Formats: sequence, C-alpha cells, structure tokens
Amino acid sequence: MTIKNKNIKGKIPVLEEFYSIQGEGFNTGKASYFIRTGGCDLACSWCDSKESWDHTAHQYIDINEIIKRINKTSVNTVIVTGGEPLIYNFDEFCNKAKAAGLNTMIETCGAHNFSGKWDWICLSPKKHKPPKNVYFNFANELKVIIFDKEDFNWAEKCAKKVSESCLLYLQPEWSRFDVNAKMIVEYVKTNIKWNISIQTHKFLKIP
Repeated sequence: MTIKNKNIKGKIPVLEEFYSIQGEGFNTGKASYFIRTGGCDLACSWCDSKESWDHTAHQYIDINEIIKRINKTSVNTVIVTGGEPLIYNFDEFCNKAKAAGLNTMIETCGAHNFSGKWDWICLSPKKHKPPKNVYFNFANELKVIIFDKEDFNWAEKCAKKVSESCLLYLQPEWSRFDVNAKMIVEYVKTNIKWNISIQTHKFLKIP
C-alpha cells in the first residue's frame, strides 16, 4: 500500500481526537489527549484500528483549534498515534504544542522520515516494514506486539539496537491474548530485561 502524504501548513490529518486514558506501555493509566491520524501503509493483519488505514478518511484540522480543545481538558499531554502518524511531517504541530506548554508523545513504527519534537517516543516496530535506524537512537520505549513465537526473535533483534535507557515491552496481540499472554509471562520470567504491556483500556472498556 502506497500513501501519498500531503502536508498542509497549519493543519494535521486527523481521523479522530479524544480525551481518555493511556492503556498501554510505560504510560499506562495516565490521562492524555489523543490524536489519531488517518493513513497507514503497514496493513498488519491483527491491527485493531483498521479504520485508520484509509488515508482519505481523515480531515485536515487546524492545529491551533486542536490545542484549544486540549487546553479545555485537565491534562497537558498529547499522544499522537495512528495509523502511522509519521507518514506526515509533525514539526509544525510539535512546535505549536510545545509553545503551548504541552508534553508531546508519539507511537510510531519508525519506517518513515523522523519529524517533530517529542517528549516520549514509543517505537512499535513491524517486521514487514522495519524502522529506520534513527528511531532506535531516539526511542524512550520499545513495544513489540507478540502474535506468535517468531515475534520474540524480532523483539530481541530490535532490543539490541535501542539505547540502554530505552524501556522494553512485550504486548500480546489482542485476538490471541490468552495464548500469547501465557507465552509472554514465561518469556519475561526468563528474560528479565523485558516488561509486559497489556491493553488495559480494552479490559476496562475505555474508549
């Protein structure tokens, strides 16, 4: 799938935006404002946000208006996710968000050109479209989705490339949660550098 990314000054492509709770990884449980971009060229078979794949299904929203909506909430943290957000350039968005005193976080597969100024980068790499090397240097958190046993090998390959300060997480793919969760528990007990991430928002039915 090839996506022709289009950057429009003063705007970013938004599929949805909402105020909720981070359910995964290091920042689990923290109230945050989420921006989900439209468009993804990965098409992972187990993706739980397939509605984000279609790059024509979003609207370009004024960045200043988004920041106003964030400021009406109780938080100062914005999490950009997708889809794959860095199909687009996020320099302008981050500059305005930082000027407004917001903490900027992103989840990305790392396969596209890096842009933006981020306080927290969660790298969630995919085997069929590996990250560019720069992301391994920048990542605060490495989160690998475990669908089958082969994904543990992929996780270890990626873990060798990140910095020593990067936090390591294995997350069971939701449709195979019962099987994968047991595998991950046993793996982490043997490989203690890893932590377990689960999608707590799904258990708690948080949108």
